[in-house]
Amino acid sequence: MPYVNIKVTREGVTPKQKARLIAGVTELLVDVLDKDPATTFVVIDEVDMENWGIAGEPVDIFRARKAAEAQG
Repeated sequence: MPYVNIKVTREGVTPKQKARLIAGVTELLVDVLDKDPATTFVVIDEVDMENWGIAGEPVDIFRARKAAEAQG
């Protein structure tokens, strides 16, 4: 009975995208581990941006810095 928890930042992930994630992860577990899709659980948690960090920085600051670096 696999349980998969996907966490994404709350940035407008659409219901269609969530459905694709659920179907894709379920299919992967069926293909790789021969799991029964009827007993495979996929949960998607959306996390507010201010509650997410990357490399020691809040994600919005990290992204802004990376964008500035990419522009030169």
